[in-house]
Amino acid sequence: MTQHASPPRDNTDKVPTVGQPPVWRGVFARADVRTLSLLGVLAVLILIGGITKPDEFLDTRNLQLVLTQASVIGVVTVGMTFVITSGGIDLSVGAIVALSSVWATTVATQEYGFAGILFTAVIVGVGCGLVNGLLIAYGGMVPFIATLAMLASARGLALQLTDGKTQIVTITSVLDLGERDAYVLGIPPLVMVFAVVTIIGWLILNRTTFGRRTVAVGGNAEAARLAGIDVRRQRLYLYLLSGLCCGIAAFLLIILAGSGQNTNGNLYELDAIAAAIIGGTLLSGGRGTITGSVLGVLIFTTITNIFALNNLQSDVQQIAKGAIIVAAVLVQRRTASTT
Repeated sequence: MTQHASPPRDNTDKVPTVGQPPVWRGVFARADVRTLSLLGVLAVLILIGGITKPDEFLDTRNLQLVLTQASVIGVVTVGMTFVITSGGIDLSVGAIVALSSVWATTVATQEYGFAGILFTAVIVGVGCGLVNGLLIAYGGMVPFIATLAMLASARGLALQLTDGKTQIVTITSVLDLGERDAYVLGIPPLVMVFAVVTIIGWLILNRTTFGRRTVAVGGNAEAARLAGIDVRRQRLYLYLLSGLCCGIAAFLLIILAGSGQNTNGNLYELDAIAAAIIGGTLLSGGRGTITGSVLGVLIFTTITNIFALNNLQSDVQQIAKGAIIVAAVLVQRRTASTT
């Protein structure tokens, strides 16, 4: 009786392929290490603040102040992250915040109370985003030029509306949100709004078709078009989103300052871009991270607070920020060349 040899067992699923690292290692190297690095930088800054000014920096009121200040620019940065991820740029966010804040605090607007201020701030921000989006997506303008024009126009209109004067808010329900009595479990309302915007932004970018389309457009617009994505409409939506975030940030700034000024939002565009870049969002597009952007905002806000507490000159602070931005870009280039 002839015995047939059984075919060899296929154990390829049990033997790792030589030269191929596990998938988790690549994910850890690209995402987790970057996030952990930012957390490490933030921890070092907190340590420095605790050592140099332990009584002032670690005081609960000061930590609440840091988070509150981070909330306004943080909301703007969430919108900026989407725009940069798509391969665009928005230089007008600071001017849009200024225009939204002064338009929402005019005497005529305040006659409609809390709802009037909130609605006006948001609708002005969305309106400016719509103009940017139409010029870029359907007008064929370069984002840098279109948003630069919006920056100049919005600043000029804000100055014209205020005539260079500060517009004081008289609506008690708006001002009360900035008081300690409005804090929930020690958390300021502005911080809670920032947290909600951050969570929604993270979910949209990482868990929705809109987010995947944003990344695709930033990675390769032509390939995205061939894949069936309406690139122009997607870009329009992204600048609308950025304008919406500016409107929300303007309302938060009104609560924080109790007024509207044409100088509001000064250099917000630079802070938002810098926070997104050091957080890991590629300036060339195709990759964005809301978590990293938020950590970037917290890092810059903490640096500002430490410098203020130690009575250091603002020019030294700007030099430190510039050095951090350069280092972040160099790290991005090195990471991109090795992946």
